[in-house]
Amino acid sequence: MKKYDKIDAHQHFWIYDVSRDYWITDDMHILRRDFLPEQLRHELEENDISGCVAIQANQSEEENEFLISLSRQNDKIKGIVGWIDFTAENIDERLAYYRQFGIIKGFRHVLQAEPNRAFMLTPEFLRGVDKLNAFGFTYDILIRPDQLPFVEKFVNNFPKQLFMIDHIAKPHIKKGEIKTWFEHLKGMTNYENVYCKISGLVTEAHWINWNYADFVPYLNAVFEIFGASRIVFGSDWPVCELAGGYGKTMELINRYLLTLTDSEQSQVWGGNAKKFYGLKDSEQ
Repeated sequence: MKKYDKIDAHQHFWIYDVSRDYWITDDMHILRRDFLPEQLRHELEENDISGCVAIQANQSEEENEFLISLSRQNDKIKGIVGWIDFTAENIDERLAYYRQFGIIKGFRHVLQAEPNRAFMLTPEFLRGVDKLNAFGFTYDILIRPDQLPFVEKFVNNFPKQLFMIDHIAKPHIKKGEIKTWFEHLKGMTNYENVYCKISGLVTEAHWINWNYADFVPYLNAVFEIFGASRIVFGSDWPVCELAGGYGKTMELINRYLLTLTDSEQSQVWGGNAKKFYGLKDSEQ
């Protein structure tokens, strides 16, 4: 008998477009095809996962409509994190529009790709993020380690806004670099409104030759900083296919979580995702 629901709080769908999906480089060629809910359904069922949260992979409002349309045909999709232009003058209007869709839980911007590494602190962007809480939306923080020095100042502006740090801020696991990443990330310890996803780990390690021990120091650090009550699981499918696939990703996380209490496992596997994103059993 299953003790608790498992939620995959971070995965993507796309119909591959060579011009739009330029970020899929030659060494990632296995991702140069379509990835849609019916393919993911098999992985979810194989791993006893109740549902998922679809995260934007393209920075356009067309992406939001695409994900909404998929959710209407697939009951495994419990929530969507979309994209919106946070610097737009009409952001209130756009947020009001998306509030009508219960499946839209929040938004994110691909900060990791911004040439200005402190883009999150620009007045125009801050103005947009400041609007989210009033409309009941969350914000996913997608960054690389060099942007961590700006994160505490960023979240400090919004004590009531729910934030999720994606992919534990992408530390350089392949190189074993941990000290600076940890020193910056631990500033999040006392921000109860900031959560963290243990997702995207395998793609930051050696894609072919990673092993469980590579990740333990990083997972230990994340649990020290956030505690089990603010950590969420995500597969980062289909990107995880670059480094072993869905099953291997699940084996890694499951092995580590078995060191936790049943209550803590329940929180990380699904309880925290449901709380953070406001997930229900079904969405209209």
